[in-house]
Amino acid sequence: MVKETKLYDQLNVRPDATQEEIKKGYRKAALKWHPDKNKDNPNAAEKFKECSQAYEILADPEKRKIYDQFGLEYLLRGGAAPPPGENPFAGAQAGDMPSGFQGFDFGTGGGMPGGGARSFHFTTSGGGGGNPFHFSNPQEIFEQFVRNGGSGGFGDTEDPLFNVFGGSRASGGRSSRMRGFPDGESYRGSNTREPAAPEVTTVERALPLSLEEMFNGTNKKMKIKRKTFDETGKRTTSDQVLEVPIKAGLKKGSKIKFKGVGDQEEGGKQDLHFIVEEKAHPLFVRDGDDLIHTIELDLKEALTGWKRTVTTIDEKQILIEKAGPTGPGMSDSYPGLGMPISKKPGERGNFIVKYNVKFPTSLTAQQKQQLKVIL
Repeated sequence: MVKETKLYDQLNVRPDATQEEIKKGYRKAALKWHPDKNKDNPNAAEKFKECSQAYEILADPEKRKIYDQFGLEYLLRGGAAPPPGENPFAGAQAGDMPSGFQGFDFGTGGGMPGGGARSFHFTTSGGGGGNPFHFSNPQEIFEQFVRNGGSGGFGDTEDPLFNVFGGSRASGGRSSRMRGFPDGESYRGSNTREPAAPEVTTVERALPLSLEEMFNGTNKKMKIKRKTFDETGKRTTSDQVLEVPIKAGLKKGSKIKFKGVGDQEEGGKQDLHFIVEEKAHPLFVRDGDDLIHTIELDLKEALTGWKRTVTTIDEKQILIEKAGPTGPGMSDSYPGLGMPISKKPGERGNFIVKYNVKFPTSLTAQQKQQLKVIL
């Protein structure tokens, strides 16, 4: 039996969970509540903090053992384990704090531990509390989890949070800052607040591409102007040419990111994101990985038959011949002749040919009579 299950509940695991199950539970909770994925949810930062603090204790076998036996409050004050059966808070009167708890704020209005809901905000002020435990920054707990392989083996390894926090961002001086906390400040185990570091901004720029460029893939050279400070602190403007890689099958709305290539500002150099836009094409319309081509038919062709030669985007020739009537809205699909599928090298979408029947805008009385006889 464990004294309490609150930290296990934070990770949605049983008190007898293995370390692997605790890791999985934390990973799921951290991804669900991370402030970067919940910018419109003011409660997410607190949820993320709580699950990170729960993981910090439960992932440490020694801290977990103390927590299981004596509970969170006893672990936080760093007291020695009491004799078997002894209540570590025995003798305390209502409104008093046991030795070692003088600086704690349990969010209960100044009452005894055990009364009402508690938060984890606390400071210590000495006393017979041994070696009090201080929670780490929730963001740092998460980043350390990722660096230690927490993103692997559980699926969803392409989550962008693991790309951001498992690599360069942690070394850029921004890992100590936690978006989503009040005033953009980081959370610490104590109530001390640190000044927020300036956030480097991101500039977005449109990158119009033709269907042929998105089909074949290419490298585009883009000239940009950037403002920096020279050795004397004077603001200068210079030109820079970026080589932008265009992957075959890239879709509109995709972002191609360059770090630290923009204007220099207080927090560092701006990041630049190119947003792919698709130029209109005279022959084809793209729909996902498919390409659509429309053939215009007059009514006589649609009724009596017709023949066309169609050219695909990679210049293959397709002969299409219909002997019978072709109805409005009909289409034919040719697999593997559409756009490359970027996540499946060597595979392509479909080439879809649609038929649009043009009806006459007017008929003479004789033509109407002839059609009534024929049809």
